[in-house]
Amino acid sequence: MFKKILVILIFTQFFSQISLAELIKVFDLTEEGIKSLKVKKVKGETSWTFGSNEKGPYIRAEAEGKGSGLGKEVKINLLKTPFINITWKVEKDLSGIIENSKKGHDYAARVFVIKKTGTTALSNRAINYVFSSNNSIDDNWPSPYTKKSIDYVLSTTKENNNEWVTVKANVRKHFKKLFDLDVKELNGVAIMTDTDNSKLKAISYYQNIYFSSK
Repeated sequence: MFKKILVILIFTQFFSQISLAELIKVFDLTEEGIKSLKVKKVKGETSWTFGSNEKGPYIRAEAEGKGSGLGKEVKINLLKTPFINITWKVEKDLSGIIENSKKGHDYAARVFVIKKTGTTALSNRAINYVFSSNNSIDDNWPSPYTKKSIDYVLSTTKENNNEWVTVKANVRKHFKKLFDLDVKELNGVAIMTDTDNSKLKAISYYQNIYFSSK
């Protein structure tokens, strides 16, 4: 009897801990789920295809001299779930480009988090979490096109080339650090693979993008 009670207590504690770690899934990375997303074309359109592995579905992106993104308007409460979690892989990177220049401002994989700060899209603030081909983790700089968007390296092919990697970042703290903004709620999230500036070819994969409380 004592052993049964102990087992029940252990499982009760386990499931209570799971419920405390709130998760907000952003994308349904299936063909049906992607149909609900908005397409943002920069130049041409990235090729998006679908697959799955032991961790579930993923979307494969391929771009050569092109660039487009997939995004959705979604409210994320950063007071409850400030951490973004991303599982991704870059199969073919963009080695040699200068990513903080206009001619080299391409990434094999990136995830935007967006905060509306005015009435037009030009007034928005964004952090562009990137899988860099040439820089180091935690490197960051303003976009060469607008200071209202900051590129922030979460992964790099210098460490994880053609390997799945999972990363986590505290979005609320980053908005405070990078923009000096106390952001309590996000308004949008997008993924993008683009090579329209460098004219090179990139192949990448996205999986399990969600927000968590810890």
